[in-house]
Amino acid sequence: MTGTRIAALGHYQPAKVLTNEDLAKLVDTSDEWISSRVGIRTRHMAGPDEPVDELAAHAAGKALATAGLGAADIDLVLVATSTAIDRSPNTAARVAARLGMGSPATMDLNVVCAGFTHALATADHAIRAGGARRALVIGADKMTEVTDWTDRTTCVLVGDGAGAAIVEAVADDAEPGIGPVLWGSVPEMGHAVRIEGTPPRFAQEGQSVYRWATQQLPALARQACERSGLTPEDLAGVVLHQANLRIIEPLAAKIGAVNAVVARDVIESGNTSAASIPLALAKLVERGELPSGAPTLLFGFGGNLSYAGQVVRVP
Repeated sequence: MTGTRIAALGHYQPAKVLTNEDLAKLVDTSDEWISSRVGIRTRHMAGPDEPVDELAAHAAGKALATAGLGAADIDLVLVATSTAIDRSPNTAARVAARLGMGSPATMDLNVVCAGFTHALATADHAIRAGGARRALVIGADKMTEVTDWTDRTTCVLVGDGAGAAIVEAVADDAEPGIGPVLWGSVPEMGHAVRIEGTPPRFAQEGQSVYRWATQQLPALARQACERSGLTPEDLAGVVLHQANLRIIEPLAAKIGAVNAVVARDVIESGNTSAASIPLALAKLVERGELPSGAPTLLFGFGGNLSYAGQVVRVP
């Protein structure tokens, strides 16, 4: 058995930016209404010719370049997404083809907003078990494609993007860079966040999600810290699913991460579902707000009311 670490990160967002003022021209809303309720000011929107796998491939290419690796160095590709319209080839296989990879194992994971942290744990487990040597883990979603643009309760929330991480084994005598995962779900509350129908449309029961997240998640996040042998006070960073600033800020405070930089990428990116955690983490690292080796809690939650969290050391 050996540990794993995140070797490099990458992120990508489409060029088009949609402001709150732009949305006010589509539905009965305003910048003040959106900002005061969810904290979002802008979000990025992919065009009709930018599928999810293209967003994912851009982020993956950046991570590979940062790590100084080539496509042939990857033998496992995991993509967390819930907005890929086509079922086969899956998104991971499409990404592998775009990047010119050889013969990696390719799998998609659909755990919606908790997808990236589930995929990160899966890569960690696969490498520890000897099933892979180096993995490319991507969270990518095109939420604007599954949005009802006449529904002001949901269309103000979403954005598009992708984030990627290179996961690799560490030497037997080195400290692991990815801690044990704490994951689970609340199946009876699966109705609270949905992407259903033909065509598929995003819907949620916002108050139910808010109450559950603010009341239940602090204890779960502290358990994730404990599994890594740390206390919340030890954390240098906290990157929660970027759903709503009114959830992120109170939740970080309740966890007790008093010394941590808290990701607030939701302000400029909106809710990008499975992309939100790697996107926010990659930006913090790129801007130098989290130094190499900083212990950082990642915690995803949302669709299916699934959740997954682990403490990682940033590259």
